[in-house]
Amino acid sequence: MPRNATDVQKEMKRMEQKVQTCPAVDKTKIALPRILSLWDVVMIVIGGVVGSGIFLSPSEIAAAVPAPLLMLAVWVIGGMFSFFGAVAFAELGAAMPEAGGIYVYLREAYGPLISFLFGWTLFLVIDSGSIATLAVAFSHNILPRFVEMTPLVKKLIAAAFVAFLGAVNYVGLKWGSRLQNWTTYLKTGAIGIIVIGVFFFTKGHGAVRNFVEPSSGPFSLPLLGAFGVGLVASLWAYKGWEAATYSAGEVKNPKKNLPLGILIGTVSVIVLYILANLAYLYIMPVGKIATSEGRVALDVMQVIGGPFLASLITFLILFSILGAANQNMLTSPRVYFAMARDGMFFKKIAECHPKFLTPHVAIVAITVWSILLTLTGTFKQLFTYVIFGEWIFFGMTVAAVIVLRKKRPALERPYKTWGYPVTPILFVLAAVYVAVGSLLSSFRNAMFGLLIICLGIPAYLYWKGKLDRSDRAKA
Repeated sequence: MPRNATDVQKEMKRMEQKVQTCPAVDKTKIALPRILSLWDVVMIVIGGVVGSGIFLSPSEIAAAVPAPLLMLAVWVIGGMFSFFGAVAFAELGAAMPEAGGIYVYLREAYGPLISFLFGWTLFLVIDSGSIATLAVAFSHNILPRFVEMTPLVKKLIAAAFVAFLGAVNYVGLKWGSRLQNWTTYLKTGAIGIIVIGVFFFTKGHGAVRNFVEPSSGPFSLPLLGAFGVGLVASLWAYKGWEAATYSAGEVKNPKKNLPLGILIGTVSVIVLYILANLAYLYIMPVGKIATSEGRVALDVMQVIGGPFLASLITFLILFSILGAANQNMLTSPRVYFAMARDGMFFKKIAECHPKFLTPHVAIVAITVWSILLTLTGTFKQLFTYVIFGEWIFFGMTVAAVIVLRKKRPALERPYKTWGYPVTPILFVLAAVYVAVGSLLSSFRNAMFGLLIICLGIPAYLYWKGKLDRSDRAKA
């Protein structure tokens, strides 16, 4: 023990030297912990797919196919195609349970350029645009039903909405997954209120004939085209099940829980969507749904329960939007994190927080960019630009099941795609149909979307060059 001031000073100097020589923790080497359970994966799928669309916008499909049986068929077939995609993703996720999901599958099947372009577009527009869209829906469309706000206040609330989600997910995966679970309970509860209220407390307001009248009439090419328009809308309504794969690196027993969670979640959404549409049709004929202007659920609840139930559903839709946006914030940073750990993105984004064990820099990056898109309003146009490209990526990912069966036959596959190769081929055809439909209906937007994607090529060459130089230096 030091006995005088000189000894104390010497001891402190030795301690300082010891601290300085201790190796610093490399945040780019810390692994993400496997925390997510099977139930969490199911909640991520359901919570990400079910946003505000099923409550507000079945009118788009009803307007495209103004016959109830065709309207229901669109939802069933759209769900079927989504299930075909889900079973393919289940195989890929079980075989490669790593953070990054689609990014990893595209990298293994087609090489680093295609996977980088996906991650680039996801960060720049797809998920940031989704978060911004939902934030604006929360502050501009739903919240003003309860309180009047100026345009500036709406923008600030939208920005605070994004910042809140970023903060929750920054401080721990458990907090993000808990928020996801509770918002999913609330939104499924809202659908349950609608279905139970319609079929058990209608007091003579419903009509069974609404399920079959009017008829679709004889088959014709225009009818087939209208059905295709409705199918595209339903596929967008089902979108979101794929995001669970982004967090594969944090799922417990991923070879079992990831595929099972994707399949259970997708089937659950299909059931919820069909039940909701049956409830809408029971109260409102298809023609009235088509003209409801995004108020289907509210109008139905107004009929059976008056202003109180309509306000309750509106309130629950706020949480539905919150959960859908939280899924993006919870999962997509794992893609940029995986890119950075491959050396194909900013090095800081590869860091894992030493205390919270989250990809904190990636979360901050998507939060800041989403807020910027929200405040400037540019997300609206950017988001329409990438519809074409996004479905190309989805189709290529499902096709990767076939490619990797040939390219890597020895890869362990704890789960194999149901209906292979028919189901993945059908999904790829559906993805091509959506992409081509977007191209034909909005050629200019599709070309701008391709430009945004192609802008990633110079960025890819930059990071690839840095990686190559680093590898040569190590050699």
